[in-house]
Amino acid sequence: MANVGLDIGSTATKCVLWDGARFVYYLTPTGWAPAESAEKAVRMVCRRAHILKREDVHITVTGYGRNIFEADRRVTEITCHAAGARRLAPEATTVLDIGGQDSKVIRIDENGKVLDFLMNDKCAAGTGRFLQNMAVHLGCKLADFCNIPEDTELQPINNMCTVFAESEVIGLLAKGADKDSICLGLLDSVAQRAANLLSRVSDDGDICFTGGCAQNRLLARLIEQKTGRRVITPEKAQFAGALGAAVMEAVR
Repeated sequence: MANVGLDIGSTATKCVLWDGARFVYYLTPTGWAPAESAEKAVRMVCRRAHILKREDVHITVTGYGRNIFEADRRVTEITCHAAGARRLAPEATTVLDIGGQDSKVIRIDENGKVLDFLMNDKCAAGTGRFLQNMAVHLGCKLADFCNIPEDTELQPINNMCTVFAESEVIGLLAKGADKDSICLGLLDSVAQRAANLLSRVSDDGDICFTGGCAQNRLLARLIEQKTGRRVITPEKAQFAGALGAAVMEAVR
């Protein structure tokens, strides 16, 4: 029987199928109907793996929407991200996950067991949603935060609260501040928030950077500069939770 790991996030739904020989990945926007997005994700990985019957897979679900989907097993995000990060970056001692709506730091041992963790799910500051909101005010796309010229001068952003940061950005634009400089300042503020979170849980070793924000290599580099630690951004970083859910069931 194949194992399916399903991570229903606030922004994206990730699904990984593991049949003992290969991994099959699928990602879709969560949208306004998380259960439907989850069903679609499971259906797509099964189709790609040429599995015709739902009863031929064991589904483990995690993430923000795990309680709205009928599955064989439900597991917390912390446990799944730890297991997934261990698979993606075995040398890492810490997981930093910055998703659409929350961020978390998890300290793990050499087997991927959770030793300690800290989660910020009460405030959008320092998350993908924060950058998405700022992009709207700047009249740009999230992708523009990944393509900031290297010689850009950083415009410091003093407010991390989303509401006050919005006002600050609008004020800077009114004064003629460069958009790339503001984007760099926003990324720097997210990196500082991540560094502060990391320091409360783990102070040494490599960091496995996961979640949607891990796709931004500049953000990873800023976090490296602020922590003095190596930040590993695996190719499948956004699938860490789903991957962990899939392999966790396989090794039970």
